[in-house]
Amino acid sequence: MPHRVVLIIGTPGVGKTTVAKALATELNAININLTELVTKESLIIGRDEERDTFIIDEDKMKNRISEIILANNNEDIVVDGHYAGLVVRPEYVTKAFVLRRYPIELKENLENSGVTGRKLWENLASEILDSCLVDTLEALDVKNVCELNISGKRVAEIISIILLVLNGERECGVGTVDWMGKLESEGLLDECLKI
Repeated sequence: MPHRVVLIIGTPGVGKTTVAKALATELNAININLTELVTKESLIIGRDEERDTFIIDEDKMKNRISEIILANNNEDIVVDGHYAGLVVRPEYVTKAFVLRRYPIELKENLENSGVTGRKLWENLASEILDSCLVDTLEALDVKNVCELNISGKRVAEIISIILLVLNGERECGVGTVDWMGKLESEGLLDECLKI
């Protein structure tokens, strides 16, 4: 069994893959990107044409990730994907970091990545409505979940915070981000919720 299994979770476009790769490098850990794993090992049951995405086979994914985790003794593993909390067995998870990004900032990231139309608005709504956090809390023990507002932060700063939490030098919990309230107080909620 690995030393630690750390999940990096967040809405598409939030920056989880960038953070996960940097964290894996810092920890000298194995990095499992769920999107790459799904396509490389064909862990799919179909395709959602409307959303232009694969439909994963959750059972195959859970089994394959378990195999990878159990085969890597004494190595840290960093898993990134918006549904990582749903496919990594709870007993293996050391800590799940749910990255949160201010929706206006997220919108800019998504647009810069070429995401437009319905997919853009669904991802923004997902962030505003805490979808990744809610899914993670339904799958994992709350004591293993850490919500991080990474808005305006550089990757090195985010990694420093994660390392402090992993080393027990900083507390971290959930319920710290309220995008709906913030956007409403700024008069921007209707602008961001267009689905």
